[in-house]
Amino acid sequence: MTEHPFPTDKVRLDKWLWAARFFKTRSLAKQAIEGGKVHYNNARSKVSKDVEMGATITLRAGWDEKEVEVIALSSQRRGAVEANLLYREKEQSIAKREAAADQRKALRGLGLQSDDKPNKKQRRQIHRFKQIPQD
Repeated sequence: MTEHPFPTDKVRLDKWLWAARFFKTRSLAKQAIEGGKVHYNNARSKVSKDVEMGATITLRAGWDEKEVEVIALSSQRRGAVEANLLYREKEQSIAKREAAADQRKALRGLGLQSDDKPNKKQRRQIHRFKQIPQD
């Protein structure tokens, strides 16, 4: 009989998110859960919620929102290849993220979105525009 690579029966939500490499530290996972950025089976949950196999976890990171299904449990953080074995991202989630990324790229091409800080001249223009005329 082959032993499962992740033998665990109970894992807290924050610990599982950390082990699956969604967050760099457990405290960041905790902040995301408490901030409402992580939903367990389409509902807000607590940090100490026990994760079950087959559960759906929706998490928002940056611009993207991922919806994953738990397929294995682990309380240890391992390499990225092994972390990918803990979950499976749903097809509609992948399609939605790709569509949103394409839309952001299209907007960036139009010059509507800028990742740079305004230079000195642009800051002066912004200040002049915001300035309320004195009567």
